[in-house]
Amino acid sequence: MRALYREHAGPLYGMVLHLVGGDRQRAEDVVQETLVRAWRHLDRLDTEHGSLRPWLATVARRIVVDGHRGDLARPREVPDSVLERLPAEDELDRTLRLMTITDALDSLSEAHRRTITETYLRGRTPTEAAPVLGVPAGTVRSRLHYALRALRLALEERGVTP
Repeated sequence: MRALYREHAGPLYGMVLHLVGGDRQRAEDVVQETLVRAWRHLDRLDTEHGSLRPWLATVARRIVVDGHRGDLARPREVPDSVLERLPAEDELDRTLRLMTITDALDSLSEAHRRTITETYLRGRTPTEAAPVLGVPAGTVRSRLHYALRALRLALEERGVTP
């Protein structure tokens, strides 16, 4: 194994370094894996009738290609330093915001609360919400206008500003 390493590691490293775009660590890993595979298959390799270098080069090239394909199949890794700069939403803030909104909605009249629920929370248009609420579409639009004004005031009373 040492003779295999001494004879082929240097030239193989140069070739692999070029294949991996100058990434020394990756090149060392590929050369090591290539030599380990050669050592595992040493009994099947014919060292008397030619050099092992073409076989080693082929194995190394395949390892690089497999690594590249694997990188394409996985999401790109982001260094921790980048993640530390991203603002992370705190669950406590989200919970407090939801509690404030719920409290503000509870302070509205039943008609206003149901109108906001049907239109904003369930995604219905005023025309679609009208049969559910049992009122004409014009009434839904009017209630929605006043309900949003009341909700805005309720949120401002609780310290939420737009």
